[in-house]
Order: sequence, then structure tokens, then C-alpha cells
Amino acid sequence: MTGGGATCPAKPWLSIVGLGEDGIDGLSAVARRLVSSAELVVGGRRHLELAGSLIGGRSLAWPSPIAGAMSDILAMRGRPVVVLASGDPFHYGVGDMLLRSVPADETICLPQPSSFSLAASRLGWSLQDIAPVSLHGRALEGIVRHLQPGARIIALSWDGETPGRLARLLSQRGMGESKLTVLESLGGPQERIRRATAQGFALADVVALNIVALEVVTAPEARIVTLAPGLDDSLFEHDGQLTKRDIRAVTLSSLAPQQGELLWDVGLGAGSIAIEWLLRHPSLRAIGIEESAERAARAMRNAATLGTPDLQIVQKSAPAAFDGLPAPDAIFVGGGLSDPGLLDAAWSALKPGGRMVANAVSLQSEARLIDCFQRHGGEITRLQVAKAGRAGTGNIFVWRHAAPITQWRARKP
Repeated sequence: MTGGGATCPAKPWLSIVGLGEDGIDGLSAVARRLVSSAELVVGGRRHLELAGSLIGGRSLAWPSPIAGAMSDILAMRGRPVVVLASGDPFHYGVGDMLLRSVPADETICLPQPSSFSLAASRLGWSLQDIAPVSLHGRALEGIVRHLQPGARIIALSWDGETPGRLARLLSQRGMGESKLTVLESLGGPQERIRRATAQGFALADVVALNIVALEVVTAPEARIVTLAPGLDDSLFEHDGQLTKRDIRAVTLSSLAPQQGELLWDVGLGAGSIAIEWLLRHPSLRAIGIEESAERAARAMRNAATLGTPDLQIVQKSAPAAFDGLPAPDAIFVGGGLSDPGLLDAAWSALKPGGRMVANAVSLQSEARLIDCFQRHGGEITRLQVAKAGRAGTGNIFVWRHAAPITQWRARKP
């Protein structure tokens, strides 16, 4: 049928088949038929071995990086291709990568239970009540944001060393009484489940294919990354260039992060604004721009300690550092206002509808913010915090005022 914009639906040619540790024994009749009739079967070497007796066409092991196989897959478009994946291909699996190149209506997916589902079923945990985390190919510190008192976490390991490294991390953060359950080769004949506390962890010979379930127990002195903006200043390593806790909480509110957005933190310093931006939601991204190598390294250490190892840092002076960077949804300027062209360059780089927030302490920097306020609108606010402190050696307390902060915030038309 032609005309009227109608199109015939594409016939699925790419099958994405989830495979468990029980191999082909766990596959449905439909999945078996798809694998045996495929002209090309792609998967990890382990998957190809597990399904070897069914494969009748050409097999291709994933190269490194695995995206290198996409040309082979796309060259077979319209002919039967099977990609073998672990468990549920769309839960930290290969499905997302495949569908960036192949429309969904040209594919069919037959998943198996994911490692998370299998682990939860063994422990009797409800999936909606746990935090699923993948540490496979990711920094271990990414789990830090989830280490809340009483939390239950299921973490997909990178290798056999991951459980021990997690135990050491927990102990170092004052969570040594936390309970770890290491689940190895789930769903297969070599399945094994073992338990230990973080501080008493001594499990040996953990196989590479494992998943770790955590029940977090915190001591009074535990270092916890709280859920509210405005983390305690003591959690940050800094040289004095730090947006202090109260001002930081207001600044995060002004930046108003939304899912999936990118922040530029210009004049990164200790990295506190970018780090707290990233902590608001896992989908958020941040690029810190910092000229000082020492400060850039310090900000990266803070990011790892506080659970945001995905912070990107560009060690270069602004605005020259802006060249080639992806356009941001929000920009925070906390340093570098002595450069008269910085704010205009940042405003120009900002996406339409994006937000700009800048904090100034000196009168010269404040004057630049007032100029931007007059030209671009928005709001300009004077922020000042006073905290009680002891006067001398007696029992007399007085208000001690921090230097006032002038904040300009505006939305680009």
C-alpha cells in the first residue's frame, strides 16, 4: 500500500537472545530456532561456547571495543542475525548499543532473568526496594552515593577482586559491619553463595562472574553522602577555594538540575558544585574547567571520594577551554571573573533555555554581574551567612559574618 504516508512495518532480522549460565538448556524453543537458523551469531566467547551446539551459521566473538562488530552486523541487514547476551540485554546489557544503530521494529528480544533478578530471588529481596548498580567497566567509587544507612544494594562486579575491594571501601568509610553476600555463577551448575561482613571479609577464589549484595550498616562516625544538597564542608579536600555549604545549597537550587543535563563548572576549585550537581541524579553530567593542575587533581579526588568519579575535568583556562566542548544546559561561574570576557563567552556557549549562575565576592566581580543583569535580565541576589562563634576564651558567643556573596542567575532566551 502506498500514499497517505503509510509504511509497511520492517521485518525483524536481528534477534537479541538472553543467555543464562545454564546455556541452551534455559532457552525457549523459539530462541533455539532463532539461534540455529541465524546466518551470523555474535556474542562473547563464553556465550558462543555455551550455545555452540546450536550454531549453524558463522559465529563472531565481540572485538574490543565491542562497537567494532556493528559493521559486520549491519552488513547482514535483512538476513537472520542473532546477538547472544547475558540475561536481560536491556538491563546494563548490549541492547542499548545495538538499538542506537538498528530500529526497534527490526529486532526481537528474548531475555532471560537478569543477574539482578536472580540475586534478588536468591535473597528474597524485592527489586523495587534495592539499588541496582553496575561496577562492570566502571569506577568502584560510583557505589558511594548509594551507601545510605540500611540500604540494600545489588552490584554487578567487574571481576573476582571486586567483592574484596568493596569490603575495604566499606570498612574505610565506617561501614565495616555491613553484610556482603557474594553470588557466583548464578543460574549455572557452579552456582555458589557466600556471606561475610565488610571488616571480616576473607572469601577467596571468587570467580569473575559474580554479583555482590550489600546490606549497609553504618557506625556513628561513618562518612555518608547525604541526600540533600549542601554537604558538610569537611567532606571536601580544599585549599580555601570552596563554595561553602550554605551558599552551595542555594547555588544548586539556582542551577535547578533536570534529568540528563550537562553542567559546566567554570573555575572548578575543589569541585563542590559539579560534584553536588552529579549527586542529584545518575543521568546528570558535568565538566569542570580548572586552570590549576593541583586544584584539578584535588577536585578529582573529591569526586571519587564522594561517589561521582564520572566528573570530567578540562585543565585549561576559560574561556579558551570552551572550544570543542558539548554545549551545556547550565553553567556555574565560581572563579575567573577577573577576565572581562568570561561571562559573555559563557553566555554565548549556553544552550537556548539554559541557566547561568555566577557568584562574586569582590566589588569588581560584582560590577560584572550587575552589568550582565542589566543586559540579560534574571535575578541578582546578595547572600550573607552569619554563624555564632566564641569571643575570646570566655563563654561569650557573637555572630561572625562571612563575606557577602552576590549571585546572578538568568535563563537564556
